[in-house]
Amino acid sequence: MQATLEHMTVWGLISDASLLVKAVMLTLLLASLLSWYLILVRSGVLKRRERRLDGFLQRFRGAADLAPLYRESVQNTDADAGIEPIFQTGFQEFNHLRQATGGSAEAVQQGVERALYVAISEQEIQLEKGLQFLATVGSVSPYIGLFGTVWGIMNSFLGLSQVQQATLSTVAPGIAEALIATAIGLFAAIPAVIAYNRFSARSQTLLTRYYAFANELQVRLHRTLHGSALNLATAA
Repeated sequence: MQATLEHMTVWGLISDASLLVKAVMLTLLLASLLSWYLILVRSGVLKRRERRLDGFLQRFRGAADLAPLYRESVQNTDADAGIEPIFQTGFQEFNHLRQATGGSAEAVQQGVERALYVAISEQEIQLEKGLQFLATVGSVSPYIGLFGTVWGIMNSFLGLSQVQQATLSTVAPGIAEALIATAIGLFAAIPAVIAYNRFSARSQTLLTRYYAFANELQVRLHRTLHGSALNLATAA
């Protein structure tokens, strides 16, 4: 409140703010830093998943036999693979059920379908990591900043009651420091909202492609199963 218009700076206003307004600014700054860290991490994860999906689909469609591809995928799978665990789950369940049920086509197909849905659901959980935090920051930060602004303006008007004559230089510092809280809130919220929308769209696209791959794998395993049954019938 003692600062003049000529000497007002952002850092000066922040340092002169009340303890509660400083706490609000610090909270919003930490939320913004965590959001940016999460944005960078999730962007890298989604990019790796998209690249792995494109590469694996090329190998899958070009493979005459899925067994070598399965062994290769087991050796090269990592936490951000995405598509390989789905393929491994479906292929493992196919081999297990074909031996356990004696080759019953309907039982094998139903079992593989259930296993693939479970595997895709697990990948959906992985894709949604961090999105809740970004959504929370994007929706709550403006209100937290507004709370700091209201509190700062309230203190400014309370301070006016202690002076005989109110001038612009008396009112401006308190209002300016209060508005900084709103600005920091928007600075934290806007990137979080943009990143949330972008990551949600990319995750949904990946899930759609995972389901499409699961259908493609089922068709491939269906042909393998019926091809084996046809060979057995011919031999008999």
